[in-house]
Amino acid sequence: MQEGQGAPAALRAAPSDSERGLSWPARPAPSPFLTPGPPAPRRGAVRASFPQKLAEALSSQYALNVFVAGLLFLLAWAVHASGVGKRDLLCFLTALMLLQLLWMLWYVRRSAAHRRLIRPKDAYAGARWLRGSVTLFAVITIILGCLKIGYFIGFSECLSATEGVFPVTHAVHTLLQVYFLWGHSKDIIQSFKTLERFGVIHSVFTNLLLWANSVLNESKHQLNEHKERLITLGFGNITIVLDDHTPPCNCTPPTLCPAISHGMYYLYPFNIEYQILASTMLYVLWKNIGRKVDSHQLRKMQFRLHGVLLGSALGLTALAATIGVVVVYLIQIGRSKTKSEAALIMFYLYAIILLMLMGAAGLVGIRIYRLDEQSLDESKNPARKLDADLLVGTASGSWFISWGSILAILCAEARPPYTWYNLPYSILAVVEKYIQNLFIIESIHREPGKLSEDIRTLRVVTVYNGNATSPPSSCLKNGPTAGDLAPQASEMPPLANGNTHLREVGGGKEKEDKSWEGAPGPACHSCFLQGNGQRRVLRNIAAFLFLCNISLWIPPAFGCRPEYDNGLEEIVFGFEPWIIVVNLAMPFSIFYRMHAAASLFEVYCKI
Repeated sequence: MQEGQGAPAALRAAPSDSERGLSWPARPAPSPFLTPGPPAPRRGAVRASFPQKLAEALSSQYALNVFVAGLLFLLAWAVHASGVGKRDLLCFLTALMLLQLLWMLWYVRRSAAHRRLIRPKDAYAGARWLRGSVTLFAVITIILGCLKIGYFIGFSECLSATEGVFPVTHAVHTLLQVYFLWGHSKDIIQSFKTLERFGVIHSVFTNLLLWANSVLNESKHQLNEHKERLITLGFGNITIVLDDHTPPCNCTPPTLCPAISHGMYYLYPFNIEYQILASTMLYVLWKNIGRKVDSHQLRKMQFRLHGVLLGSALGLTALAATIGVVVVYLIQIGRSKTKSEAALIMFYLYAIILLMLMGAAGLVGIRIYRLDEQSLDESKNPARKLDADLLVGTASGSWFISWGSILAILCAEARPPYTWYNLPYSILAVVEKYIQNLFIIESIHREPGKLSEDIRTLRVVTVYNGNATSPPSSCLKNGPTAGDLAPQASEMPPLANGNTHLREVGGGKEKEDKSWEGAPGPACHSCFLQGNGQRRVLRNIAAFLFLCNISLWIPPAFGCRPEYDNGLEEIVFGFEPWIIVVNLAMPFSIFYRMHAAASLFEVYCKI
């Protein structure tokens, strides 16, 4: 091949040194230490992104208006507003679900027609374990719908037909939505983007309104039980009339409806979690519309139980203790003043011990990360950003309640003995979430190991000035894998006064330099808990925190709520203001525990 053949035109057209003469200054050689900056955005690209931003703004404003209208329907029904009843609320929610069903059917049919096309996917969205959790909660939601249909049949003489149509529509909506999430939660939509934005965001806020409706129904039931318990604690002067929505007719058969009504409220926590998890998955799908993904592929995460005996044993012990505490609490509370106070003290002591252990475990995990110099993954990821935002946002609900309890304890004139256990419990509830959020957020931003530990070949790069040096064997045995150091070796530029020395360490046979002990070098401070030891400790911490968050989700989800039952906050703030605070903040506090557990499961599989 002739010289210069196949070279780019720009290089062939460049003048030679003899042609340039002295008037052409010589080009300096590019420095190996300088990296080219990002290319300037093209004018056409900026112009093309404007319709996407406009469609995103229009769809989000549409969804917010739908959400505000739904909240007003819920508020009108909750306060028994004249002219607005439960029938109007259910008609509005049914219409939203039917509209979402039409859009999902159209999307699934269009996707099936173009199934042979290669479409980009978001590897981080819609993890299999998350879709499995949604499916489990959806099954319980369908069972709840069946109970509502049975309740409607029992009171069919005086209930509107919408109360029978709504659970049927909700069951069909749940089935199709679970199918949609399993097949399309990872999609990155690149066609019909404006229409898809409206469809997806409509689905997000439909699920949020269904979540708010379930929260309101469950809160009314808990509030009625709370008012009855306050009488036994001696706070009868602050209670008001029970908010009863029982139909004004007899049930046929008489024993069916009370049993169904009582059983429905034990299934509402699972329904609430289903709606909020579905809305978060759909929100990630909405954020991914029109997104350009890079070629970076997510490393496949594996679930392994090896080496987590301690964390699993402690977590299962906490879970068993939680079930026992909840059973005793629900049996004792409201029976008498002495039994109610004993139940409150028992719960506070249990929660104080558990929160202290969780905080200590989180601090150990954060300390390990501080000693590790592994880089963080700063790539753009809507699913990961949503996880971090939800952790902080939902934790604020629990913080709001905790600070209210702290202020009530400090400002109250008379303090029953059990309230002093509430003070450390409230402080630890704030601190533990703060520590746990730091641990989870840093964990999900950590880059997983690139190569397996079975690869024992390690290239150690040392820069020396006359004498070769190598790190001690203790660091080699627990140090990073070849995938961590090999790229650094290939990118390291030559130095002016030194040489680059490569040493091969393979098959477990380290060639150590005998002069290492006397050679000066940086302290190998990162040898503490590296490699297998570090990952084993972090996996035990993640497993323990995962089970503890499941444990702390159970009490408030199934009616064990000392924020309702101790009565001190109602005296300081007033009954209705404190009940409003608890009813608004408690759903976020409950969801925080489930979302933290889901994030910790992802962290466990990633470590």
